[in-house]
Amino acid sequence: MFEHTSTTLKCQYIIVDNGSTKKSYLHVKNYIDSIANEHPIILVRSNINTGFGGGNMLGVQHAKGQYLAFVNNDTVLESDCLVVLKKFMDTRPDVGVCGPQAFTDDKKILPTIDHFASPVREIFGRSFLETIQPKKYPKRKRLYSTPQQGQFIAGSFMFFRASDFNTIGGFDTNIFLYYEETDTCRRLAKLNKSAYLVPEASFIHYHGASTEKSVAIKTELKISLLYVVRKHQGLIPFYILLTFLQVRYFISSLVKPKYWSLFYTLFLQAPLTRSLKHKQQITPIY
Repeated sequence: MFEHTSTTLKCQYIIVDNGSTKKSYLHVKNYIDSIANEHPIILVRSNINTGFGGGNMLGVQHAKGQYLAFVNNDTVLESDCLVVLKKFMDTRPDVGVCGPQAFTDDKKILPTIDHFASPVREIFGRSFLETIQPKKYPKRKRLYSTPQQGQFIAGSFMFFRASDFNTIGGFDTNIFLYYEETDTCRRLAKLNKSAYLVPEASFIHYHGASTEKSVAIKTELKISLLYVVRKHQGLIPFYILLTFLQVRYFISSLVKPKYWSLFYTLFLQAPLTRSLKHKQQITPIY
């Protein structure tokens, strides 16, 4: 971060340790202590994993800047992203959030803009939307040369105007993991604040490195998806999507029994009480 951020930009660096192990926490703390004279960093320690939104909201309480950059711990900057994004936002009061272009570690493009979750998107796929309404749904996997509007920006690197973020109340902490960016950008859209990719800025995202794949994680994804659809689109789209997923994972569970637990959660209509949020344990503060 430091080597790719201009010293002319006044920044406040905040790291949230979201209920990690003692070894992990001490590793981060020792690093912060070692560079404290050159790069002061605020370390916020939570004794329970509060999820993506909850963890970031802990950090926000210490933030004082005009802009807020939420950057995943599995990312590496390739350019002076913060300066580029700030410059873009300074001239675009209509934009509430933007993000740099993401790449994999072997330089393959990762989508930065995306389309809001909906029954149509989940049933027919993103390519269908991009084909039938290309202006409304620009291609996600295209390498753009100029800023491109999307419906939302990927959560691995989100750059908000702090006043807009604060107005909508920040991240919805009911969501433990996944779809936070969809929810946040939907609420910004109600303020007529748009979301943009700024390709002049770029970064490497070790996609999925911070979260191991499992049936529990896939279940969490579906809980969040259905919560966001119900919250923003109402009961009819919620039940259409729920029925589709119930049928899909009932069939899948016949072939792969490991999906029975996921199907059971969908059978119960994916309540938030089934979220991993309610399975977190409090650990000592070191």
